[in-house]
Amino acid sequence: MKAIAELGNFLHIYDFYVEKENIDEFIRLFNEFDYGGNNPMHMSPAQAKDGAMCQDVDDPTHFWLIGEWKDIVEHAKIRKILATELKPAFVGMIKGTGFVPKYAKVVSATPQAILDKAEADAKAKSKAA
Repeated sequence: MKAIAELGNFLHIYDFYVEKENIDEFIRLFNEFDYGGNNPMHMSPAQAKDGAMCQDVDDPTHFWLIGEWKDIVEHAKIRKILATELKPAFVGMIKGTGFVPKYAKVVSATPQAILDKAEADAKAKSKAA
């Protein structure tokens, strides 16, 4: 097991909506851009962990994109390049205020030793059963 984020890093959290009829195309276009090899976010050493896009189980038009960065100033610089130069097609499908993140500093994260112990205990318990 790994902690979801590292103490002292930052999470970017995008909170947005897409029209119901555009959901599948939005996801396809996002993945096409994100995994297409030219996403500058993936080329930055300031990125601690790649992002995960999540869809609200109660409202499928509602999404969050969350990622972990060591430096939010660097993330903001790259985000500006995306917005002004690359202009990925999926961004045009977002309703309302667009694709602007909130930043959160990680102030508590489960230490790896605790996660390792919990995993070892769970394995030992399942072997004993």
